Amino acid sequence: MRDAILLLAFVTLQRLFEVLLSARNESRLKIRGAVEAGSSHYPVMVLLHAAWLLSLWWLAWDRQPNILLVAVFLALQLLRYWVIATLGDRWTTRVFVIPGATIIRHGPYRFFRHPNYLIVVLEIALVPLAFGLIAHAVLFSLLNAALLVWRIRIEERALTEAAASAAPPLANTGQGG
Repeated sequence: MRDAILLLAFVTLQRLFEVLLSARNESRLKIRGAVEAGSSHYPVMVLLHAAWLLSLWWLAWDRQPNILLVAVFLALQLLRYWVIATLGDRWTTRVFVIPGATIIRHGPYRFFRHPNYLIVVLEIALVPLAFGLIAHAVLFSLLNAALLVWRIRIEERALTEAAASAAPPLANTGQGG
């Protein structure tokens, strides 16, 4: 029971820290002219992640987690913070883009287009599986997959539009106007 509470408390505190970090970064991004894209999906994402975490507290607080799966989850956290460190103050839980800014292609972004989403996919499955909650892992993985399809479309469109605004202007044809 103690191990379950420690793991769930770690995940909860981590998510709360990330919400605070995101809010700080959002403020900094807005000062730099960043705009939010596709905000309508965000309440759904918050609801999904809150339901995932609250249901884990309800179902797993008194279960003994599988130590191997917990170790894999903890190893994933190194990758999570590599993503956050790579993005720096551009990392948020929302989709913000700075018009004209270049797309980051270093760090884990050299290997994956959306490494953070890969990590989240694994976490959403691993934590319930660590407690033997297979149906929970499947249900939330499917819901998360649907949400990620929506979110990645929003993010890709926003990144494409922001990058297009960075393109050099067409040559002046001298035709005025």
